[in-house]
Amino acid sequence: MAENEWLTKDFYKVLGVSKDATDDEIKKAYRKLARKYHPDVNKTKEAEEKFKDISEAYDVLSSKDSRQKYDAIRQFGMGGARFAGGTGAGGFSGADFSDLFGGMFGGAAGGPGGSRIRFSTSGNGGQPNLNDIFSMFGGAAGGPGAGGAYGGSPYGQSAYEQAPQPEQGEDRNSKISLTLRQAVKGATVSLSVDGKKFKAHVPAGVKDGQKIKLAGKGKPGRNGGRAGDLYLHVSVKTDPTFRMEGSDIVMDLPVTVGEAVAGAKVEAHDIDGNSVTFKVPAGSSSGTEVRVSGLGVQRGNQPGDLIGRVQIMVPAKPGLGVKHAAKEFDDKAGNYLER
Repeated sequence: MAENEWLTKDFYKVLGVSKDATDDEIKKAYRKLARKYHPDVNKTKEAEEKFKDISEAYDVLSSKDSRQKYDAIRQFGMGGARFAGGTGAGGFSGADFSDLFGGMFGGAAGGPGGSRIRFSTSGNGGQPNLNDIFSMFGGAAGGPGAGGAYGGSPYGQSAYEQAPQPEQGEDRNSKISLTLRQAVKGATVSLSVDGKKFKAHVPAGVKDGQKIKLAGKGKPGRNGGRAGDLYLHVSVKTDPTFRMEGSDIVMDLPVTVGEAVAGAKVEAHDIDGNSVTFKVPAGSSSGTEVRVSGLGVQRGNQPGDLIGRVQIMVPAKPGLGVKHAAKEFDDKAGNYLER
């Protein structure tokens, strides 16, 4: 923002601090107001404008050089007796200005034999064009090395410096740990950033090692720039019974030899603990997959399946009768294995 607009801006009032405030007091005031009016927290239009004013005030007052120039311009524009923050001489009085201008133009600014100096108001409501004033002693954008000896343009309308550009805030990273059921079903998790708590939704079917982006939950931007993003790194705990493969939920399905040979309806429980029936076809071997449609991961309109992988189980300590029956079964089944 050009300094010739600073006459209408009371940055100390915007931040709610005194003109003698220290750098720490200015920083604390800015942080307090930024937390209150940041667009990610306060969605009103008034808050958005307030946040811009706060950022603008802090950008000027947090810089030693900018603050000195701002104080000088405000003092001069309000008719103060001294002009602080000049070229290191400790300030200019009204007489100093008269001597300075007289030396530059061959006579006092309004004294005997001198010629009266006129400043172009250039639509500033009667205020002197401060860019022209500062260009006379090398402090404005129109000073030496910046496009001309006494003004940056033929009309003396150049700004001292380019307005600060919006800068996006930095991203943040965080970790969350989920059970397999939370990963399958989706979950709402509570998070905290800079002491502020909020809730975020984790979508169904999230995988171990996946990253979830929460837009605007990173560090605040500067000069009205958008906030950074928060990335959640997901860790999914191993479940003793179930595992997720794509959109399907897979579990082992224990069956007896008779159930595997003759076929059977086998009862089991899904990931929610609800009873479910698997229809095991006759002649099933270990590893055969039996599906129950629609009981997998619910993603959109195409949910996955619950898959039972047949595991043929035999008694750990079979008796003589069981051993005899098993041998008789093998004799009757014939040579059906290819080894």
